[in-house]
Order: sequence, then C-alpha cells, then structure tokens
Amino acid sequence: MEIVLGRDAEPELAVSLPLGAGRLSREFLSGDPPSAGQLKLLRKHVRATLREVSDRLRWEGDHSRVVATSKTFKQLARLAGAPSQRKGPFVQRTLALNDIEEWLPRLAGMSASKRARLRGVSQSRARQIVAGAVVAKVTMEELDIERLDVSPWALRRTSLGPIR
Repeated sequence: MEIVLGRDAEPELAVSLPLGAGRLSREFLSGDPPSAGQLKLLRKHVRATLREVSDRLRWEGDHSRVVATSKTFKQLARLAGAPSQRKGPFVQRTLALNDIEEWLPRLAGMSASKRARLRGVSQSRARQIVAGAVVAKVTMEELDIERLDVSPWALRRTSLGPIR
C-alpha cells in the first residue's frame, strides 16, 4: 500500500507499506471464511504497520481530500453502491468508513465463492477482498478519514514512476 501526501504538484511524503490484500490474505487469512482470530491478528498487524507513518501524517494537519487507488477500493465502493466501471472513469465514486464497517462482517462471514457472486467483486479477487477491507477500515480509522474518493486508475498505471 502506498501513501502519498502533498499540497502542490509534487508529493511531500511518499511511503510504501507491505499491506497488499493478496499478501495479507496469504499470510493471515487461511480460512474460508476466515476465523475471528485470524481477522483479529490481521487488524493488529495493520495497525502496527500503519503506526510507522500515522504520526507523521497527523502532524501534517487535516487532509482536504483523500483519494484511494486500487481494485480493492473500487470493489468496496461498488459494493457500497458506487456506479459501475461501465459508467466511465469520470463518474464520481466515493467510499465511506461506515460502508466498510457495514460490509466487512458480511464479507468475512462468506466463502470466497459467495463473495465472487456479489455485485462488483471479481472471482479472481474474491478471496483477498476481506484483507483489503480490513486494511481500508483500519487505515481510515487510524488517519481519521470518514470518506474518500475512489480513483478509476491505479498507481501502477500512471506515469508517475515508482514511489520511493
């Protein structure tokens, strides 16, 4: 997971944290569906990893806009009622913390095959959306983010180059 902070054309802070949904699913969520204990360990790990940067981000002050980029955020936003990709890249898509709080227990209680049948969740990512939702929820809580914009593009698809 990359976190970038800036006030102008160039980022003032850019960090990469090992919190990808695929990696965390493999490391923490072996059950299908995952157990409560597995979810608790994952939340604890995400909080501990975020502590490395959360103090700095809070020191920078209040954020005026938060943008998330990833298939996980796009799928979570779609579950929460955001327009589908067919509507085009310029349709506003947002995701609220309370949407994740509503969906996370439902997703965690389903098998991956049931998740794959949900609107907006691809079969290839149905297993890892639970870990992604945990990362999204914990990150939004730790950084006091109530709502964010969901970008149709991912950082890997931009011309910005690697984050250092």
